[in-house]
Amino acid sequence: MTVVDVNRMLGPLPYDEVPSRDCAGLLRELDRLRIDSAYVTHTHAVYGDPRDGNAALPDGGGRLRPVPVLVPGPLGTEGPAGVPPGGPVRLCPAEHRWSLTGTHSFALAARLAARRTTVLLGLDSAGGDEIRRFADAEPELRIVLTDTGYRRLRELAELMDVRHEVYLDTSTLGGHLQVEWFAERFGAHRVLFGTGAPVTDDAGPRYQLDTLELPDEDRALIAGGNALRLFGAGGSRTDGADVTEPTEGMEGAGGTEGAEGMNAGNGYGYGGGERDGRVPDGDRPPGRSPGRAHGGDPGAAR
Repeated sequence: MTVVDVNRMLGPLPYDEVPSRDCAGLLRELDRLRIDSAYVTHTHAVYGDPRDGNAALPDGGGRLRPVPVLVPGPLGTEGPAGVPPGGPVRLCPAEHRWSLTGTHSFALAARLAARRTTVLLGLDSAGGDEIRRFADAEPELRIVLTDTGYRRLRELAELMDVRHEVYLDTSTLGGHLQVEWFAERFGAHRVLFGTGAPVTDDAGPRYQLDTLELPDEDRALIAGGNALRLFGAGGSRTDGADVTEPTEGMEGAGGTEGAEGMNAGNGYGYGGGERDGRVPDGDRPPGRSPGRAHGGDPGAAR
């Protein structure tokens, strides 16, 4: 089973020391958690100038795939011209103080939809009404909502009911059988594995992936199949590996690809140590059928 993290940060955090401050450290973290590849946004693009952060991203030829941050309008980034069809790109309206429902935002959405570029968008980065209007403006625009938490699931389910190109990641979907509920109601093809690390925990979502009470084919879709389909991989990894097979010899396979120069102009200067331990393989627990404990209520966190 190929495991692809669709929601990962690369670079230093302004408030913490993290191992993923550079490519080499992030690759060690992926090895530790048995994650084959990750779609990464640079922290400088979120907490600083998106142009600087986007320029510091790896080129995408290996296990780390770039996710640039786009800002619409005359004071924004250059737009989707340099983004390959499928994407993905990340939008951060709250972090960069722009409206998701402004004229420039709708124009950007139209260009992204025309290129079939997938958008990563944090649920807390815009209000629910804004996200709904943004999705309504371009129904064919593919949006992966990240960092959804477990307290707004009724709102999220209502949006996914009417907008079939809205997806979600598992980074903070940690309530009892919540991933299973969404996979049952909307289909496993609309759920993608993501950690949100290092801002949020990565070991929890990775262990959850191994213990989902879902058929193996659904777990494979969530683990990486959906990401490779949505993000324009055309059924294969960008490094040529078969998407249906796990990466062999992963320990140390990443080396320090793209690590040189990643800290150029780094104003934070944080270091970070490695953490020990690996996620256990985890057997699927016996018992109930997936999603039944919810009683049909997506907002019920047991």
